[in-house]
Amino acid sequence: MTDPQMILGQARYGPVPPDWRVFTKRRGKLSGFLHGTSHDPDPLLVITPEGSVEYASEHKPPVIVAFYDLAGIDLQVSGQSFSDSSTVNIAVWIDLHYHDGRKAKWRSASFADNMRAVQGFIEAWGAYRALRGG
Repeated sequence: MTDPQMILGQARYGPVPPDWRVFTKRRGKLSGFLHGTSHDPDPLLVITPEGSVEYASEHKPPVIVAFYDLAGIDLQVSGQSFSDSSTVNIAVWIDLHYHDGRKAKWRSASFADNMRAVQGFIEAWGAYRALRGG
């Protein structure tokens, strides 16, 4: 995978290749102040044909998923409702299965409720597997 810092910098400041998916949002002033991140750059998730890189804050290292490390992925969905409400809260994440047998859960720190981000990850993984004969 290309250098993650280069990917984040290019997504933040310059034109990106057409096959990248870039997700960003403004960091709220109050939220940034309360979490000590008010001077950090805005959150950024970049999905490339080779994987994903997510920057959430200066307090955490970027989260990197390199598709070449993965043996497979599984979409997971969980719903929760309360007896006194007609509302259902849905959580979506992706289970990552690595070639070395490790498993991990991928859920964007800043874009967990953005289904387009999850869809973009799945589409990029599918394209990666198709191009590499997997």
